[in-house]
Amino acid sequence: MNDHVSSLYALARKLLNLGMDGSPIYCDCFARLNREVYEQALNLYNNPEGNTPEEEAGLCLSVLVALNATFYDNGRKQQYIQHILDRCWNVLGRLPDSLLKVRLLICCYGEVYEDALLHAARAIIARWDHDNLSP
Repeated sequence: MNDHVSSLYALARKLLNLGMDGSPIYCDCFARLNREVYEQALNLYNNPEGNTPEEEAGLCLSVLVALNATFYDNGRKQQYIQHILDRCWNVLGRLPDSLLKVRLLICCYGEVYEDALLHAARAIIARWDHDNLSP
């Protein structure tokens, strides 16, 4: 499952950053990538909970990013997002402080704009030993 989660996250990031490097965006490429990201997101959406909090958080993060990156909406997109947010609320308390947790907190904040999520992410970052971080 981890390969599918990382693949979806990478594809969603590619879709979000399409054309940001100055290269042209072709509608057929955009439509294909958009459809692929949406279909993969729905496939992972239906997966059971991950075996560990990290797996579950990675799945939730990937699906949320993917759903936000796509233009497709079968009339249930907000319902999918709410269900994934519910899964996020269940995993965040069990997830150790990490970059993954910060990413998930920020992604959830982008959905609900609850300042507590932003403050939690900032608190984790503030505790990092910045001298030992790689560039």
